[in-house]
Amino acid sequence: MMKPYLRDRQKEAKVSTVTGIVLTVSVHVLACLLCVFTGMKYIYPPPQEQTFLVDFSEDEPQPVKRQNRGRQPQAEEIDKTKPVELIQRSESPHKSEKANKTAEAKPDDFGDVETPVQKEEINKNALFPGMSKKDSSNAPHGATDPKNEFKAGHPKGNTAGGKSEGTPNARLKGRNTLGAIPRPAYSEQDYGTVVVDIWVDNYGNVTKAVPGGQGTTVNNSKLWAAARAAALQTHFNQSADAPALQQGTITYVFKLQ
Repeated sequence: MMKPYLRDRQKEAKVSTVTGIVLTVSVHVLACLLCVFTGMKYIYPPPQEQTFLVDFSEDEPQPVKRQNRGRQPQAEEIDKTKPVELIQRSESPHKSEKANKTAEAKPDDFGDVETPVQKEEINKNALFPGMSKKDSSNAPHGATDPKNEFKAGHPKGNTAGGKSEGTPNARLKGRNTLGAIPRPAYSEQDYGTVVVDIWVDNYGNVTKAVPGGQGTTVNNSKLWAAARAAALQTHFNQSADAPALQQGTITYVFKLQ
């Protein structure tokens, strides 16, 4: 026969097993019920996606509003129910028969009217003494008979016409030489023609001379230097109406010595 304590032990073990199974099933059933009723629900139809814009531009500084200090002028309140009063323009009690006009201001020793000072015009002829409107602009100063000279604008100028043999020939429109044209000093055994381009100021001085102009027939550098030196020593009549630098030519004819 089985002992009583063993029988009680088996009975307790069977009860414990049944109790554990019941508790386990109960817990799982409760967990399933919680998931069904309190779990995540699926929304159908699904909601539309929401978007948002991100602005990366910098904010412009807002102008600072200035606050005026002090009290602002307040306008009087107008009573619209009050009738409008017409105000008559004030008039003088005495009426004048003539217009009230003041005397015209005239310049005198004690007057307040300023008289502008007239500027004196510069006389161009005064810059070059000895010249007048009656004189020919191309004639040399002191010429006794300027009418025999060529006038300004003549194609041949107003210097000696033609090409004298061995004599320098100067051409400057509207101008002529003062005295004889200096001749070049040279010792070269060569011959030919040297044309020197010259630039003359208003006072008649040759400020620039360049030999080798159109018509030159010799390329001797020493003859060119002699012609340039002679051209710089040449003087023409003064002219206020001529350009600041007037261009012309001097032709030199060199012969064998």
